[in-house]
Amino acid sequence: MHQVILTIVEKGRAEAVIDAAVKAGSHGGSIINARGSGVHETASLFGFSVEPEKELVLILAEDTRVRDIVAQISTDLRLDEPGNGIVFVQDLARVRGLYQANG
Repeated sequence: MHQVILTIVEKGRAEAVIDAAVKAGSHGGSIINARGSGVHETASLFGFSVEPEKELVLILAEDTRVRDIVAQISTDLRLDEPGNGIVFVQDLARVRGLYQANG
């Protein structure tokens, strides 16, 4: 079985998420540009509304590796400190197209 690990971080920090995940046994991930939409997320600069940019990192992993990957991301990105990001996991069903290289 596989799970998806989703991590939301400030723009520019997604590569650090991937690096932490690979260190813990992941084979990589996908980075998607995003933006925050919460009430407290919008700031003003010179009268213009500025919405903070985010990056969403999707990592598909075997369920036996998920705990280690999440722990490594949490440690390396200091997710226990406010404002550093969010990580969560969801189960996947009927996954196709994942192949692991031999060697």
